Amino acid sequence: MFGIWGHDKAAELTYYGLHSMQHRGQEGAGIVVNDGTELNVHKDLGLVNDVFKHAKFDQLQGRVAIGHVRYSTQGEKAASNVQPLLFHAQTGSLALAHNGNIMNAYKLRGELEKQGSILQTSSDTEVLAHLIKRNGEGINENSISDALNQMVGAYAYLILTEEKMYAALDPSGIRPLSIGLLGDAYVVASETCAFDQIGATFLREVLPGELITIDDNGLKSIRFAEQRKRSLCAMEYVYFSRPDSNENYVNVHASRKKMGKELAKEAPADADIVVGVPDSSISAAIGFAEESGLPYEMGIIKNRYVGRTFIQPSQDLRELGVKMKLSPVRGIIEGKRVIMIDDSIVRGTTSKRIVKLLKEAGAKEVHVRIASPAITDPCFYGVDMSTKDELIAANHSIDEIAKIIGADSISFLSEEGLQRAILKDNSINQGICMACMTGKYPVQEEEEKEVTYTS
Repeated sequence: MFGIWGHDKAAELTYYGLHSMQHRGQEGAGIVVNDGTELNVHKDLGLVNDVFKHAKFDQLQGRVAIGHVRYSTQGEKAASNVQPLLFHAQTGSLALAHNGNIMNAYKLRGELEKQGSILQTSSDTEVLAHLIKRNGEGINENSISDALNQMVGAYAYLILTEEKMYAALDPSGIRPLSIGLLGDAYVVASETCAFDQIGATFLREVLPGELITIDDNGLKSIRFAEQRKRSLCAMEYVYFSRPDSNENYVNVHASRKKMGKELAKEAPADADIVVGVPDSSISAAIGFAEESGLPYEMGIIKNRYVGRTFIQPSQDLRELGVKMKLSPVRGIIEGKRVIMIDDSIVRGTTSKRIVKLLKEAGAKEVHVRIASPAITDPCFYGVDMSTKDELIAANHSIDEIAKIIGADSISFLSEEGLQRAILKDNSINQGICMACMTGKYPVQEEEEKEVTYTS
């Protein structure tokens, strides 16, 4: 997500902000602009470049905009589900962008339909718009807070009206969201790399349970819920985020490099070279090589014109994507014992294909080292891992996994090693969500939520 308030080139800057976060979603993209009197939208299925290739930015005039790139975990792949979602009413318009997953969305949809609401999409994001409007008092801090307190799950929201922009983060802070400044303009983004892209400076992160209101008078903050211990998604550090982003005031590249160092301490191997699977594993591979004293080599080349395979919407596309995306460097690999560093194993098909590529290129041995703990449990917070059946580590032992993917050995980083790599201190508000690796979920769907407002 990306939003900006108070800049003459709001739509163009939102485009560049979304482009810098294209890695977060490749199914669709959209921008809603506030021209001072009404909200206008341009969105479609596809990459940011494709969606806005023929867009006329002179028709997206305004000093305020929000944008979104879609990676679906709920709702079908359809143009109607591409965000931001825009709703018009007699009392004013409302645009929504959402990162995360609402666990009780099905229940809330049922309640809304019984009360007469007709939902237009299959996305859980739309539910918030109906909840905000349900109390009949208009769109403000109270109506938004009421709506948010009915939701259970992981969410970061950007909400835009004709008068204001709102940013909200769930009480556990599972998804990232930060605020920056570009001159006098406020900027909100899922990753801080978007600030660097447009020349903005980082101001601060949105706190768990916080609702930020931005308008021409500046920035205002209230609490719609009590902050819990921060449980920022570990996969943000392991896979999703760009290495130049900072999350919870920790640089992603630095944390990945530490993951590699911890992994080298925990699971060394007799080998000749270390290679990383581009791109998210390169930092960990460098750390592993430094700690182990082995040379790091560019043994796998990535085709820069193929997207991320893990977030492809089907298994067939993932497998085809791996074949198109990665190529071994025979001159580096041939005759060598290789330590292959990857960030994670979810279904195992990608790792199997890469190990096969390396051995076809002449590698004598391939020892796979994973810079995160084994993923054994589904994610309900916005990562497309919804059942145990699809998770290779949930159904097979370490030795079985090595045999399935064709590796000579495989080891995973420990939970403690991951925490040492990510957490900068042991304060009460520090923490990461490792539910997909531990089965310990910081948010449960059946839990009761108290409505509290504090300024």
